[in-house]
This record gives sequence, structure tokens and C-alpha cells, in this order.
Amino acid sequence: MVHQPLIWVLTDHRAGNVAQAVGVAEALSRPFTTKAIHYNPLASLPNAVIGASALGLTPETRQQLQAPWPDVVIAAGRRTGPVARWIKRQNPHVLLVQIMNPGRRGAQDFDLIAVPRHDCELPDGDAANIMRITGAPHRLTPEKLKAAANAWAPRLESAPRPFIAIIIGGATHSRPFPTALASELGHQVHQMAAAVGGSVLLASSRRTGVEAEQALLAAIPEPRHAFLWSRGGDNPYVGYLALADAIVVTGDSVSMCSEACATPATVYIYAPKGMVAAKHARLHQELYDAGLAQPFDGTFTQGSHAALNAAGDVARAVDDLIHRRFTVPV
Repeated sequence: MVHQPLIWVLTDHRAGNVAQAVGVAEALSRPFTTKAIHYNPLASLPNAVIGASALGLTPETRQQLQAPWPDVVIAAGRRTGPVARWIKRQNPHVLLVQIMNPGRRGAQDFDLIAVPRHDCELPDGDAANIMRITGAPHRLTPEKLKAAANAWAPRLESAPRPFIAIIIGGATHSRPFPTALASELGHQVHQMAAAVGGSVLLASSRRTGVEAEQALLAAIPEPRHAFLWSRGGDNPYVGYLALADAIVVTGDSVSMCSEACATPATVYIYAPKGMVAAKHARLHQELYDAGLAQPFDGTFTQGSHAALNAAGDVARAVDDLIHRRFTVPV
């Protein structure tokens, strides 16, 4: 008999990290509680300085992290690492699951560290608690995609198929997303859709920027359906992914590329030279080699592929650890 463990998921201000941690927890199909983590300025210190402590947490956050202590902690990102390790100091038997590399100092405290293959190579090689995954864990499941398709299909029934979704990230801290690039991409996707008599489904994001959004709109005439982040409203992002026959996604977002590959649609990654960092390029090549995506070249081909589901892969590994740790003899 397996004891039902108390599971905490640490969620901070980084939406991408939250989606990864919650995605793994949801894939476990076990009850869990989210714990909102808020940082003070000390959280910007290196993890090696913070150590296994609550030094970087606000008083309000520390107040909610109290006994009964969890049996399992799932978290993602560098800043949650010290918090997870601090919880282990309160309950040495806790099972710590970390998504992405929390750093070398204290890595032995984690029972499982899920590291994307593209993200980094560890200087001393992978330790026994490292699990390599493709892309980023996410929250998309066949059930959620089906529900989104059912919700959005009536709103798009007048648009001709095939549907070509264009999913836009935008500027990162080191690389801009100029309007000229947005316009070029928009023109190419419009021509791609026009060649097959289809429609473009355009979704921008928080990082896209108003000028790039306007450049995309100008380059993509009707028939189209567009969601602009700057204007708000009901976001059709998951609906677009669920209904698309082909998806063109900008390569600046690991999460968006991974979520696009969670669908059976043909996935094209737009990443012209100089647009993305080297680690993103490594992910793209990994997806190409696995037959999950292909470089965008402006031509439409329809096919299907297995769904990318790193959250499910990690959840299965966590479930195995739970069975081994919390199985009670009958």
C-alpha cells in the first residue's frame, strides 16, 4: 500500500517555471497544494551564498511554509532551489524534485533534477539524480486540447481551412524582436496560408510588443483570426494549438516550442540566424532530429507526430520515487 504523500508545488513570479512545476504535479494525478513564493532583494544573491535557507523569502512567505511539512516538493528554476533545500532541513525525509539545474552547490539534496538536454552540460557529467528531458514540461494534455478545440471551433467556423497558427514570442533580455523581422515572418506565413487556401491564426504574447504586433497585422490580411496581447481579451492560445493543422512558432521560447510539439500538427520553428541563443538552437535541432518539428521555410506540409510530454516523463519518474519512498508494508 502506498501512503498518500503531502505534495507542495512552489510557485513564484515566473509563469514559465510555474507552468513546468504545476504541469509535472498535474501529470502525477495526485492531490497537491501550491505554495506562492515571494522573494525579498536577498534572493538575487547566488544560491551558493543563500544556501539551504529562507534568507531570500518575504516574512509572509515564510509564515505560510510551516508544519505539517510536505512529503514531496516540486519546484522549477534557480531561485526555488534554496527554498526546497530549506524545507528538507525541516523534514529530512522529504522527496525533492527540481526542474532545471539549481546549481552545483547542494545538488545532492535533490532526489530528482530534471534538466533539459539543450540547457547545459554539467562540468562533471550527470550525477545519479539527474534526469535529462526534451524541451520544457507543460500543462497541455489531450483532454485540455480537446476542450479548447471544442470551445474555439464555433468561433472559427467561418474561416477556411487549413488553419495555420502563428505563435509569437518576442524580445528577450539579450535579443530584440524588430518590426522588420515581424513583418517578414507575417508575409511568409500569409503566403503559406494563401497557397493552400487556408487561414492564419495569430497569437502574440507579453514579449511581442505593440509595434511588432502592428507589423504582423499589416502583413497578414484576411482570412485571419488574431489575438493581440496588448489588447487583452479571451486568449485563444490553447484553442489555436488544438485546432491548427500547422503551427509556426518563434524559436525564442522553449515553452512555446514545447507546447506546439504537444499537438499532432506539423510544427515549424522560425529562428533565423542571430535571433536566438545557442541553447535555444540546440533545442530546435533536438526537436528536428526527433521528428517533432522542422525549420520554417514557408512551405506547407501536413503530417503528424507523437506528442512531446516532458511533464509526463518526469511525473512517471517521480511516481516511481514515491512508490519506493512511501510504500507501507501490508
